[in-house]
Amino acid sequence: MKPVRLPAAATLALPRWALFALGLLYILPGLIGRDPWKDDAGSFGIMWTMARGTLDDWLYPNIAGLPALEDGPLAFWLGAICIKLFGWLLGDVLAARVSNLGFFVMGGMSLWYTAFHLGRRPEAQPLRLAFGGQPEPDAYGRTLADTTVLVYLGSLGLLLYSHETLAVTLQGSLVAYFLYRAVRYIETASARNAALVGLSLGALALARGPLSPLALLLALLLCTRFFHIPAASALRHMLLAAAAALALTLVWIVPASLAQPYGQSPVGAWFDANIAQLALPGWVAIKAFFRVGVWFFWPAWPFAGWAIWAWRRQENMLHIVLPLTFLGALTALSLCDPSPENGDLLKLLPPLALMAAFGLPTMKRGAINAIDWFSVMALTTLAALVWLFWIAKLTGWPAKLSHNALKLVPGFTPEFGLVAFTVAAAVSVGWIWLVRWRVSRQRTVLWRAVVLSSSGLILLWVLLMTLFLPDLNYSKSYAGVAQAIAAKLPHDANCIDTNVGPPQRASFAFYGRLPFAGMEGGRCDYVLLQDNVKTRDDRALFRDWNARGATLLWEGRRASDRNERFRLYRRAR
Repeated sequence: MKPVRLPAAATLALPRWALFALGLLYILPGLIGRDPWKDDAGSFGIMWTMARGTLDDWLYPNIAGLPALEDGPLAFWLGAICIKLFGWLLGDVLAARVSNLGFFVMGGMSLWYTAFHLGRRPEAQPLRLAFGGQPEPDAYGRTLADTTVLVYLGSLGLLLYSHETLAVTLQGSLVAYFLYRAVRYIETASARNAALVGLSLGALALARGPLSPLALLLALLLCTRFFHIPAASALRHMLLAAAAALALTLVWIVPASLAQPYGQSPVGAWFDANIAQLALPGWVAIKAFFRVGVWFFWPAWPFAGWAIWAWRRQENMLHIVLPLTFLGALTALSLCDPSPENGDLLKLLPPLALMAAFGLPTMKRGAINAIDWFSVMALTTLAALVWLFWIAKLTGWPAKLSHNALKLVPGFTPEFGLVAFTVAAAVSVGWIWLVRWRVSRQRTVLWRAVVLSSSGLILLWVLLMTLFLPDLNYSKSYAGVAQAIAAKLPHDANCIDTNVGPPQRASFAFYGRLPFAGMEGGRCDYVLLQDNVKTRDDRALFRDWNARGATLLWEGRRASDRNERFRLYRRAR
């Protein structure tokens, strides 16, 4: 017996304007007005270097002369194109983030249409009621699609990374698009659909590397056996998909190998960096996966786990088997990474959100109400605390909260921002209205179970990105340090050697226009060193960077970082 019993009234569609408004409130704060922070400054530096550089920079990703070959070039190409198109109007930072807006739309729409197609299938439909009144397939599919997007928006991991110009952000959206193409292929196993699957895998390879596409292709081949697609036809189609993926990947590999940008090909180093991400599963990777995944995939993973249990006795469950197979393949790949990155977990979120939506209709009303009330109490309390800390930092009352709010940004002078306050107040009023609507005697629709958790998370994000954005920019940006270094650097400086990391190099090149040594190399008269203030012996550092006898021109750091230190030297001639 099917685990879902629903009346037609439970599948009323979420108004399009409401879903659109939630999407805008989700993605725009954090894109507008935010400096490149340490996490995404390096990726922005690659895009900016491409946009202002030559063809060699487009073929050989680098940050003002520092090679950056851990990821593929696709995300950086798209960001650089956006800088070229919109930089004159929006500024280079916001223009690069136009690509993030595109990634977000692609991921959300792909998940919506994937859930819509799966929800209309006969095996996913609710149990037919004795006297009728069950939802129509299209209505049920639309409701599941809305629910999937709401679960996706309510996930903590997506919130943290969807606003950053990273390759993993594009990878997550491309996995969502691959899910849609895979569903269409299983529904109609044609050469056209197989080729489109291959193109999505090729884009994934160009965005991040070939390991995830290979794992997903093998997982899809396994799914064709479960759903009884003829073996010969499935194998032929998978080979076609692999060929299409390879052809798209060669768009970069062939020119980069033939042109030899900066006298060398980046392809070999790119492959080596990807192969280094593959090893036998170790305790470090396993521990990191579960420690981070508990909050990264919240609240998708409890709903997804329940969906697997609730649908375990059904047959031909494309809506469970397909995302679960992909989730298993990508999880195995993550566990085999000896140096796991939190952002790489984004690729697991689309199949989890999809399964979570199909688990929601099978849950008891009491469990759903408990989740709702927890969301109301927890998120409202957190939002109230954000407002209280904001009042405290401006007025000095309560004194304890004011001290705690300002101790992380020493030297920062808070100011009242009318636009930020207006946006934050409007969103807070909207939250109060939404809670009132939820507890009123309205018809019980399926997506009501997740609209509060998603909207509450969006509320907190908007409050942080309006009321506390100046504080966060002051704390996390290197703009001030870059301008201080530029002020002490002579105008006739030829170039600068440095050991600073990718985020710092990108920020210094962009904000300070510091002339770092390029990919071609050469002798520089100046050297910028990054180390720790606790370092007591500089001899090894000076020897490695040929700074013995150099003259110190400037020393400083970010006010919020007590350990990091930067020093600018002029080498002895």
